[in-house]
Amino acid sequence: MRLSQVDMAGNRGIFGRVERGSMTTRPFKVLGIQQVAVGAADKSALRRLWVDTLGLTPHGNFKSEKENVDEDIVTMGSGPFTVEVDLMQPIDPEKKPRVDTPPLNHIGLWVDDIDAAVEWLADQGVRFTPGGVRPGAAGHRVCFIHPKGNESAPISGEGVLIELVEAPQDVREAFEKISRAARPA
Repeated sequence: MRLSQVDMAGNRGIFGRVERGSMTTRPFKVLGIQQVAVGAADKSALRRLWVDTLGLTPHGNFKSEKENVDEDIVTMGSGPFTVEVDLMQPIDPEKKPRVDTPPLNHIGLWVDDIDAAVEWLADQGVRFTPGGVRPGAAGHRVCFIHPKGNESAPISGEGVLIELVEAPQDVREAFEKISRAARPA
């Protein structure tokens, strides 16, 4: 049940959440950003900025007629802290999905256990896109949080498509090592 309330700053609105599972016992961790995907009608302009001007490293290409995407994968960082920037254009600008609209197509988050994440988030009322957990372009298991909620699953990306990406062992270990080092003694 959502309640209309006034927050501490005096703003009136809808606060709270749909009563479902407990928000305090999350059985997974979001470790960090895995990727940011940006789109344009012609990815050459994106490549000019991200590769030629900013200096990101070309890493590969992914093309899927089914997903109507032709993407160049470029990276920054190294090792388990590498972040992808996917430069995407539609194969057919007349078909859907339109990977160039909106220009910030999606953000990818590393999670340590995608199955636990999806099960728990669905219990909280998170809406997922069709397709379930599946192999992504880079070979990792992925699932997408829908950009729009609905009556049965009202929690969404609020206009942003969010990709959950299961982190491989070396990424999980690197994030755990940093997390331990950052804890107060």
